[in-house]
Amino acid sequence: MAGLPPFNALGLLPPGDYPLTFPELRQSHLVLGNGGSWDVAWRLYLVHQCEVMVRQLWEVGILEVFLDGSFVEDKDHPNDIDGYFVCDASYFASGDLERYLNFLDPYKIWTWDSRTRRPYQGYLKKQLPMWHQYRVELYPHFGQSSGIRDVHGHELQFPSAFRQQRGSGQPKGIIQIVEVSQV
Repeated sequence: MAGLPPFNALGLLPPGDYPLTFPELRQSHLVLGNGGSWDVAWRLYLVHQCEVMVRQLWEVGILEVFLDGSFVEDKDHPNDIDGYFVCDASYFASGDLERYLNFLDPYKIWTWDSRTRRPYQGYLKKQLPMWHQYRVELYPHFGQSSGIRDVHGHELQFPSAFRQQRGSGQPKGIIQIVEVSQV
C-alpha cells in the first residue's frame, strides 16, 4: 500500500493519519502482514466486522472514523479493533445517535453505558455489547476526555490517546477510514 508506511522498529505505524478505504485496508500490510504467524484470516474477519459498524456510522452522517489499537501494530493476532469517531455533542447527548444506530444494527449493540459491559472468558476488562458482537469498540468523540492517561497522568482526548501506544506513550500512526467516494 503506497500511502501506508511499514511498521517502525517499535512495531508501530510512524506517527501520522493514514486515510484508507476498506478495500485498501484489506490489501495493506495491516491485514496481509509479511508471512510468518500473521493471522490474515482473523484480521480480515475484524475488518469485515468493523466495516459493518462503520457503514452504520456513515449512514447516520458520521464521516470521520479512526481505527487504532493492537490492530494497527505489528502484532500477529490482535484481540480486536479499537477506534473513535467524531460527532456533535448534542447528537450524542440527545440519544439520537444511539437510537439511529440501533435502528440500523440487528443486534442493537450501540451503547457506551458502562452498565452494559459484560465479562468475556479470559479477559480482565468487561466489554461493551459491540465488542461481544463484532470484536470492535468505536467511541464517540465530541471534545470529551477518553479516560486514557499519558505517561504523566494527564487525561487525554481520543485524538491524542489513540495516537500513542498504551503503556509506553510512544507516538504512533492511526488509520482514518474513508468511503471510496471520498478518495
